[in-house]
Amino acid sequence: MKKFLIPFVAVAALIFTGCASPKKIAYLQHAEDENYDATRYQHNIKVMPKDNMTIYITATDQAAVSIFNKHYSWNQTNQGGIGGSMYTYAVDDDGTINFPIIGRIKVEGLSRREVEVLIGDKIKPYLAETENPIVTVRINSFHFTMLGEVGSPGVKTSAREKCSILDAIAMAGDIGIQGKRENIMLIREAADGGKSVHRLNILDPSIMKSPYFYLQQNDVIYVEPNSIKKTNASIGTSTHLWFSLASVLVSSATLIVNVIDKTK
Repeated sequence: MKKFLIPFVAVAALIFTGCASPKKIAYLQHAEDENYDATRYQHNIKVMPKDNMTIYITATDQAAVSIFNKHYSWNQTNQGGIGGSMYTYAVDDDGTINFPIIGRIKVEGLSRREVEVLIGDKIKPYLAETENPIVTVRINSFHFTMLGEVGSPGVKTSAREKCSILDAIAMAGDIGIQGKRENIMLIREAADGGKSVHRLNILDPSIMKSPYFYLQQNDVIYVEPNSIKKTNASIGTSTHLWFSLASVLVSSATLIVNVIDKTK
């Protein structure tokens, strides 16, 4: 009669097997077998509308370039060093900034280095021929959004302009055991507001060669749940009822078997 319990044991085994962790969760598998020469200098974020930038210009004759730094003020710090505050330039919807003396400058779609060269060329006519001004540009508004099966979803701000998909995952507390690592969705916004969708597989080391390995401002990354998580979600709260029912049936069957054995 104890064979009567076999179906219940089988059902329980299937339930717990279905809850097992996915086997393929290791990032960048066999990464040492890849050639990464093509990844050099592939990171190059572009200026977008709504970005905020800080710009500062230095030269041998600092007084000569002070008209372009009118929003930059120096002060003496308590430690005896030099400190200051840099003016932030907001990139308008038309992709321009309003720069002192020069006026409107189109910066949309340019890299930080290209903006530095552009501004340097525009201010040279106002300086002595012997001057070679140094323009320093920094993009301050680098943020992205992490959603789905990560430890800490939400809008993230990076202090560095160079931020990869792996950096983003780390900032979001890593992907949970039920997250789909081989099919991460990246939604990218173009300068004109258009959107494009791309799929990333962080199990595959060749992702480091992808043009989407490094993030751009306003990227949205969504980590989908794996099939086990989807199945569990589709069952919903009724799962608890089925477990309770199965437990009652197993207990009842055990009791019946024990009673029958004692009456023999």
